[in-house]
Amino acid sequence: MIILASGHLPVCYTLLFCLLLGCVYTEDIIATVGTDVTLPCNYDAQYYGRLSACWGRGAIPNRGCADEVLKSDGTSVVGRLSERYQLLGRLNQGDMSLTIRHVEESDSGMYGCRVEIPGWFNDQKQQLTLRVVAGHPNSLKVETGEVKERALTVRWAPVFDGGSPITSYRIELKNKGASWDTAVTTEVTHALTQVTLVDLHPAKNYNLRMFAINSVGTSEASNVLIVTTKEAAPEGPPLDMHLEAVTSHSIKVTWKPPKADLRNGVVQSYSISYREYDRAGRQYKKWQQQSVTATREQESVILNNLKPSTQYEVLIQAKTNAGIGPATTAALCSTLDEVQSTSTAPAIQSTFLPATVWMQHTTNFTSVHSTSPVETVAAATAWGRSTSITSVPPDPPVVEIKEVIDNTISLVWTPGFDGDSPITGYYLEYKAVNTSWDYTKTVVDFSPNQTEATIIEINPSTYNIRMFAKNSLGTSKASNVLTITTGEAGHQRDKLTTTTPTNNHVTVSVEDRHSGHLAAIVVPVVLVVLMAAIAATWHLRRMKRKHGSLSMWGANGGIRYRVSESLQEL
Repeated sequence: MIILASGHLPVCYTLLFCLLLGCVYTEDIIATVGTDVTLPCNYDAQYYGRLSACWGRGAIPNRGCADEVLKSDGTSVVGRLSERYQLLGRLNQGDMSLTIRHVEESDSGMYGCRVEIPGWFNDQKQQLTLRVVAGHPNSLKVETGEVKERALTVRWAPVFDGGSPITSYRIELKNKGASWDTAVTTEVTHALTQVTLVDLHPAKNYNLRMFAINSVGTSEASNVLIVTTKEAAPEGPPLDMHLEAVTSHSIKVTWKPPKADLRNGVVQSYSISYREYDRAGRQYKKWQQQSVTATREQESVILNNLKPSTQYEVLIQAKTNAGIGPATTAALCSTLDEVQSTSTAPAIQSTFLPATVWMQHTTNFTSVHSTSPVETVAAATAWGRSTSITSVPPDPPVVEIKEVIDNTISLVWTPGFDGDSPITGYYLEYKAVNTSWDYTKTVVDFSPNQTEATIIEINPSTYNIRMFAKNSLGTSKASNVLTITTGEAGHQRDKLTTTTPTNNHVTVSVEDRHSGHLAAIVVPVVLVVLMAAIAATWHLRRMKRKHGSLSMWGANGGIRYRVSESLQEL
């Protein structure tokens, strides 16, 4: 006889309940939105053979499955609610595990598996609770757009957000070869799929990658872009220029390339400009040029066919494929006397003018700007009698700031009049506030149907921005100029400074209203004067027909006239 203590009675009751109704095994499973999840369910197919089974949502009822999502006869699937529900296990081995493809938060809840084993109360039941949670966004695929000297445009396509909306994107930019710890990091709004990074350095290699961010966290890094910005004209002059008189007809010039960080590319050649120097400043000779191919770190050239005992002014400029840079400080050197050319007299060293000279070459002439008096080239225009038709370029757009957050600038602009041809695009000029528009400006191009853009300033500071419109006939005048300080807390357009150049055609609403009031006054006055002039002309013609010819002239502020019988008498 087996005697059971009272403490074992609940266990006995549980076993009896399982024998009568069938035990239900429970399990909790957590899955991430967008992934595939498998809910396990197995039976002993070698012992029972192939059996029917079903899957449903909710608690398992006494018979069948509640809210059935899938049913199998033990050999194949005979019914399913959606193609997302799959039996991917080996059915002949009793694997009835349910796989749900690309789970969503709505898939969360209780699921039940029933395997129909012959006999009373023999069915195998397994109950599971699935909890679907949001995850990290998928990684982005970034593409390179337009690459210029100091600007780079990148774009990307939206990705799966992991079940939680993407809130922002993070952009990291670094010098190629440097650690990502040194990268410049910027976050932009989730609504963007394209940005332009500005204030880059010409002819430099960069790496760029991006991340998507939601409430759960950050995605894996995107693909890494390797970008090389285009070359630009050098920003610095050649260094260590030295002049030495060799003979009475020649001067040797030596120099070194500009500083490496100011070359903006590969220096291809140098332009040496020289002319006779007039100390009194009464008359300057024409500049002569000589080009030297860049080959080494210490360059030299001999200027020949010079005049004896004559002082020459020499300038050097470095050239890249993109253009020519600033000139060296003007240096002076005198050739040897005619008698000294065959003697052992010491060479005459160079002296420097206290001015930095910039050379600007065009196809027709060369102009030199310095602090000393320079030659002036006058251009004459001959006016013919023929009539020419002037093509009208577009009006400039009106640029506004949508938002500035840290070093990210959002711009919007309103197109102006197209002119005589449709607008084909816009371009933006961007420079430091304390520099000239002719120096170190960044140009960013936009398509004709684009009216807003977001740019990222790599080096936060205070900048000027202006825009131009283009069509097939030319370029508009400059738009209003925006002065923007980046790197501060987010601010709206009312905190930014806008200036309008005096030479542009931007019209604001206040001016329109003033023009309307002015027109209302001027137009009636003009009409009255015009009618009076017509009446006076008519009256004078009558007098002429009656008396002959009429002659009028002004004297002492008054008008005198006289009438004669014929023109000859006058």
